[in-house]
Amino acid sequence: MKRGTMLLGICAIGVVTAGLSMKAWAEDPQPAAPAAAPAPSTMTDKDAERLFATTCGWCHQKGGREQGRGPKLQDTARSDEFIIERIKNGKPGAMPSFRNTLNDDKIQGILHYIRNLKDN
Repeated sequence: MKRGTMLLGICAIGVVTAGLSMKAWAEDPQPAAPAAAPAPSTMTDKDAERLFATTCGWCHQKGGREQGRGPKLQDTARSDEFIIERIKNGKPGAMPSFRNTLNDDKIQGILHYIRNLKDN
């Protein structure tokens, strides 16, 4: 085998191998790094409870402890990120968006309230 032919064959193998590696990476990407934890709320527990009652309590009965028009929130398995996004963006036909009503501190206060719900 001539030297030029051998080099061409090695280069072709490298290109095919690189192509397969890129395809595998594109089909099975590495998981994204977890988002940084949001800053805790500066709201007091009482203020967060009051905010929940006046903003969310219309649909989430008994302070989120029972299902009403909205689901029961106590002991929810949903992630903090899911809850924050649902509060911000709402759910069409089921829950309004509070993106323009509640700032991040108030949303964090509500999240803290939900995570600390106990039976009365």
